[in-house]
Amino acid sequence: PQALCLSLCHWLVTPSFILHAANLQNPLHAQTVELVSTDLSLPLQVSSDAGVRCDSLKELASVSTDVTFAQEFIILYYLSNVIMTHTLTGFMELMDHGIVSWENLSSVFIKKIASFVNAKPTDASIQQVSLDILESMVLSSSNLFLQVKLEVTMERLIAHLQVTNQQIQTKAMALLMALLQTAADSDRQDMFAFLNKKNLRQYIYKNIIHSSGSVQDEMAHYLYVLQSVTLNHLEPRMRTPLDCYSQEQRDILHGLRQAAFETESDNSLSHERRRSLCAKEFKKLGFSNNSNPGQDLVRTPPGLLALDTMYYFAARYPDAYSRFVLENSSREDKHECPFARSSIQLTLILCEILRIGEPPSETRSDYHPIFFSQDRLMEELFCVCIQLLNKTWKEMRATQEDFDKVMQVVREQITRTLSSKPTSLELFKNKVNALNYSEILKLRQTERLHQEETLAPPVLELKERLKPELLELIRQQRLNRLCQGTMFKKISSRRRQDKLWYCRLSPNHKMLHYGDVEEDLDNPPIETLQEKIPVADIKGLLMGKDCPHMKENKGKQNKALDLAFSITYDVEEYSLNFIAPSRTDFCLWTDGLSVLLGREMSSESMRSELEILLSMEIKLRLLDLENVPIPDSAPVVPKPPSNYNFCYDFSQTEQ
Repeated sequence: PQALCLSLCHWLVTPSFILHAANLQNPLHAQTVELVSTDLSLPLQVSSDAGVRCDSLKELASVSTDVTFAQEFIILYYLSNVIMTHTLTGFMELMDHGIVSWENLSSVFIKKIASFVNAKPTDASIQQVSLDILESMVLSSSNLFLQVKLEVTMERLIAHLQVTNQQIQTKAMALLMALLQTAADSDRQDMFAFLNKKNLRQYIYKNIIHSSGSVQDEMAHYLYVLQSVTLNHLEPRMRTPLDCYSQEQRDILHGLRQAAFETESDNSLSHERRRSLCAKEFKKLGFSNNSNPGQDLVRTPPGLLALDTMYYFAARYPDAYSRFVLENSSREDKHECPFARSSIQLTLILCEILRIGEPPSETRSDYHPIFFSQDRLMEELFCVCIQLLNKTWKEMRATQEDFDKVMQVVREQITRTLSSKPTSLELFKNKVNALNYSEILKLRQTERLHQEETLAPPVLELKERLKPELLELIRQQRLNRLCQGTMFKKISSRRRQDKLWYCRLSPNHKMLHYGDVEEDLDNPPIETLQEKIPVADIKGLLMGKDCPHMKENKGKQNKALDLAFSITYDVEEYSLNFIAPSRTDFCLWTDGLSVLLGREMSSESMRSELEILLSMEIKLRLLDLENVPIPDSAPVVPKPPSNYNFCYDFSQTEQ
């Protein structure tokens, strides 16, 4: 394949011949047709001799006055670029079969391909396929990696990321990621230092993430790889426990304490007194082991990374740090949010969300745009989220026993916000603070309903069909409850409430019987109730402040207002007034009387019971469809067949 490619490249620069200008006017009748060699492309592209190139340019200048030559020369160079693109593409396809090893490529060929990438103004299609070839070289062999790293400049790859051509950007990013992933740790560190110096992150943020076009899947994968490889630089700190004998690490721990509590008089205390005071202050900081706080950071992960994030927060945002610590140290012991314990757990959560320590996946593309907006994403995210944690702790009115529950909510807040792809830290901060505890509860409820498929259109349609049957069931229950009857208290003008009366509906639902009863009689027979009102004579149902007995005792019976109802009968001059013993009895009687009057039931008890019955009925009917997805719309019914000749005629068989 290499020989084929080189031979095709050589063919592109072989001599061409055209008619001399003297024969252009009438070439068919000319006695002599003179062909002029135009072997200009070879010395111009290949020769390293300046004299040869100078002679070629002189000859080019002399013959370029000819219009035909100019046209042919331009077409030749245009076609050479197109043919070169197809040649390199064909070479790439041949090599992909794995028949020939990439190791067989010569350094001359590698330099030639690299020259296409390093050249500033050149054909975009040639650059694109050249970048693709170089990426395959890097991934195939460590020796080729060293040669490509030597030939292709990082500045040129960064320049390719600034062009508007998305294909060039993608292939340049692919080669850059191949170089970073193949490099040894020391080389990778040097390459990252150089890329940071050249502001690679800002170029990606400006020219790719905030470009006019959307980020394609392939580019999204390479952005994810860059994010993963960069964040994995934090893995050594995450895997390293705190060394209690390290003076530097002990100084950082005491620096956290001093930033929050240190006073001028502290230095004048005795050693024992200072040690006791330090232990007390480390406890206020939220360390579990206040006499030796370093023990809290022995667990890995997050190891020393938790110490780094705490120190960064205290140094970068000292006011917010002091406010967090002092605010919680002034609360009751069980209600204080422990800063150190929360920070260690939050650092671990961020490591898991950002997948620090995991090698880049070959298929993932879930990069975070916010990563490219910050030089120190981990630390800045921690600073925002530790303040969010304190806010959520207060919203949940949490105690020490609720620590794990609070951390679960904070993890959900961070995950949900990052999934919305915020492009800046400020946008992330605004979104995550808006996603408070009550919003999390609402989202959980909605997702639970979706998971149970109770919000799917077919299920909602089924609910509507079941409602009439269940409403009838509730109506019957209300009428049965009225037939059983209820004991009510009489309220006289003298505010004496020791008299009782009983009311119940007749079994045939035509009469409402009522009368005074003794206190020790729980369920008096219907014959003992002397008064009765025909249901047909009932004209209306009044509730609350509209009741006559509430109007008469306005301002005196506010406690009974929510339990009061009345029925009017005959010419609406007479009314039977009730004060229900409980809210449940109020709902039962008002619903039952509404049914007798042919009205819709409207109590909150009815709505709650209807929802419970619907939920139970839906779950029973969907038992056979467990783990079977329910489509939003019914499948299309196929058209009937053109004939029914396939049907079996039983009548002929019987005959």
